[in-house]
Amino acid sequence: MLRWISSFLFFLSFSLAEETHWSLRPLEKPPIPKSAYSNPIDAFISQQLKNAKLSFSDPADKRAWIRRVYYDLIGLPPSPAVINNYLNTDQPNAEELLVDKLLASPRHGERWARHWMDVVRYAETHGHDEDAIRENAWPYRDWLIGALNNDMPYADFVRAQVAGDMIIAEVPGATAATGFLACGPWDSSSQMGISDGTIDKKIAQYLDRDDMLSATMSTFTSTTVHCARCHDHKFDPVSLEDYYSLQAVFAGVDKADRLFDIEPETSIKRSKLLAEQRNFEKQINDPKIAKEASSWARKLQQNLPIWDPLNLKEIISSADTPHTVLPDNSILFRGDAPEKDTYGISGTTKLNKLTAIKVEVLTDPSLPMNGPGRAPNGNLHLSEIQVNIDDTPAPIERASADFNQTDWEINKAIDGKKETAWGIHPQEGKSHHSIFIFKEPISISKLTAIKITLDQVHGGSHLIGRLRIDLTGSKYPDAELKIPEKIAKIIRASKDEQSPRHKGALALHYLRTKNSENLATLPDPGKVFAVTSNFTAIGNFKPAIKPRKVHILERGNIHSPKEIATPGALSCIPDLQSRFQIPKESNEGTRRLALADWLADKNNVLTWRSIVNRVWHYHFGRGIVSTPNDFGKMGSVPTHPNLLDWLAVEFRNQGGSLKWLHKKIVLSETYRQSTNDRPECQSIGTENKLLWRMNRQRLDAESIHDTVLSLSGMLDLTMGGPSARQFTSKKGIHVTPTLDYLNFNPDDPANFRRSVYRFVFRTVPDPLMEALDCPNASQLAPRRASSVTALQALAMLNNRFLVRQSEHIATKLKNEADPINELFLRAYGRPGTASEIMDFTKYKDEHGLANACRIIINSSEFLYIQ
Repeated sequence: MLRWISSFLFFLSFSLAEETHWSLRPLEKPPIPKSAYSNPIDAFISQQLKNAKLSFSDPADKRAWIRRVYYDLIGLPPSPAVINNYLNTDQPNAEELLVDKLLASPRHGERWARHWMDVVRYAETHGHDEDAIRENAWPYRDWLIGALNNDMPYADFVRAQVAGDMIIAEVPGATAATGFLACGPWDSSSQMGISDGTIDKKIAQYLDRDDMLSATMSTFTSTTVHCARCHDHKFDPVSLEDYYSLQAVFAGVDKADRLFDIEPETSIKRSKLLAEQRNFEKQINDPKIAKEASSWARKLQQNLPIWDPLNLKEIISSADTPHTVLPDNSILFRGDAPEKDTYGISGTTKLNKLTAIKVEVLTDPSLPMNGPGRAPNGNLHLSEIQVNIDDTPAPIERASADFNQTDWEINKAIDGKKETAWGIHPQEGKSHHSIFIFKEPISISKLTAIKITLDQVHGGSHLIGRLRIDLTGSKYPDAELKIPEKIAKIIRASKDEQSPRHKGALALHYLRTKNSENLATLPDPGKVFAVTSNFTAIGNFKPAIKPRKVHILERGNIHSPKEIATPGALSCIPDLQSRFQIPKESNEGTRRLALADWLADKNNVLTWRSIVNRVWHYHFGRGIVSTPNDFGKMGSVPTHPNLLDWLAVEFRNQGGSLKWLHKKIVLSETYRQSTNDRPECQSIGTENKLLWRMNRQRLDAESIHDTVLSLSGMLDLTMGGPSARQFTSKKGIHVTPTLDYLNFNPDDPANFRRSVYRFVFRTVPDPLMEALDCPNASQLAPRRASSVTALQALAMLNNRFLVRQSEHIATKLKNEADPINELFLRAYGRPGTASEIMDFTKYKDEHGLANACRIIINSSEFLYIQ
């Protein structure tokens, strides 16, 4: 057996090397065969039918054709009114006008985006064992829909998804398109949990890059490049060096949320400002920067408040808690901590005007966890603060603090509600301060009595352990909260007290502040989960300062690194350079842009053949090449190679217009054929490879969902935005939440959105959509399965959403003169026959109209496109 396998592989490798594989041959436009058909598609198809002694089937009737083209182009059925208008029109180009209308509909982009989302494995969670939610995956989906609706030239469509952040001047908003590279599953636990520099972390990074390059090459060039990870591809001319050159392209990026702008000018400004942040450390010793920082500090110093300590006169505790006044004028509360307490602190000041009061809560070794609170963990809860000037309440307008506990912010101390409070968890063990600004400046004298009341009534000994109260009459009392405390000290210090280290810290803060202020002038950006080299580090997950070194790994073994790989692509495509000429000091985006340009090059024979085959596949249910992701020697060969090349060349020369391609296909006689079987054609096989009839296709899960909503009149056509969560969720045991689809309210508005906008969970899919062959978003899905099972029928009959929608359809139909016939018109696109009307009317009278609707939406005629 081993000898036979070895001899077979030797023979195969010899035969495979004899000539250039069909998919790698130069792309030349073949002559159109002579025929009676005006559409070249029909000329190519009819020629091969003629060679096989076959012919086209009769055209489908008008009702079947319009239902077919509606579902193909927008994923929704035509209304009875639309069908009637089409049937009764006398316009000679009625079909062309109809197709143009559908291609111009915003529903078209939604329909074809869903196909593309299958290919790229779009979902909104990471997958793997920690299937965390991606809150910002959806902007990529919205970009995709917009690009398809706007008929973006395919070259730009490709380039944007690989390097959109590098071509924003040409393709506005294209940064969101780089979400493509992050669409697939992502092992967040390895990326975040494994320490940098370790072998395991390097393996995780190699695997992540493998995912990016595999998705890119299978999507755009229909190649199985990942098969060359350990050795040269056994069947296709892809070398180990090619594979690691592609790895090197993605060596500088990771997957994380990144900012993006729609307007090119804004995006360029933001990119420049973000890039500046990497050079701040190098600039702090620049004399020019030091001078600017010094001038900036002098102006800032004028705004910093001068605080005067309260001259303490009386300190009262409602719980009679003992206290000590320390030399720094702070008050330390001692003894057993009560559950609750209220402090009354009175005093005077030498100021003649009062604008704000500062309450400092300070650490002390005598307090739990060093304080500054008296709770066991060192926390405190300030429920309310009140200030009286000579027994008259002084209204507080606003409050600020240097730190706020989540849900226990400082404004809770002035909201008049004693059940809310200011807290500092988890920053116990540190001193903090809060500033309370009066509604209006208050005129006072040194004899004015000032009383501060601090309510701490939450319980659990959440009390202030040590505090100090200061007063100010400054115009900007909370200015110091806008800068770190150590910077404020440097600014307040004299020049002689500022060391070189202090001046460096001041310059660095100046650069960061100036940069932040400039960023703040820009419109708020969006966020998209994509590839980026600029993100905030989370534990061990840190951005690469420059592209990581990628070694060619012998047999794919991390322990056997060979030479460093240079960025590049495949060596097997004629007239295309396989290794990119990139300056050594260029940023990582230059690498991705080089690959994007390589993919979109007019001479890239794989790119142009791949996309026309994908489009053909979705229209006919089978591509000219039946393996859309594999144009290699282990994939299928094209059934109509000349047609494939003619479409590829013409599509490229037409500017890469996908709408042109759709129109060319759906207006062909090939597409218009009936789906009826012809026994005389069965002798050449049942797969209909030569297209002697149209293939009968089942509605996909999304079209079933959307059609049912269309029939009930409840379809929400709102476009874009965060995805609709058609489930309830609660915190799970680990990262992945616990989802409940079964008991989700079927009348929740989230259910009414088009299914392209539904939230897709990788590891916990929607049971109904899964039963109807929705693909696993963790796997490549160039083709959907199309099964027929009893489970599907049970799901269609019993799913709560479908049962409820059947009731809504019945409600919509009940006032019709003939509700059963109207149901047939809307669901099937045709009137019912006399026997059908009679049978269903009888059923309706016995079991109700809603149950009749359930039978219709579970019938073959509803579920299949003729």
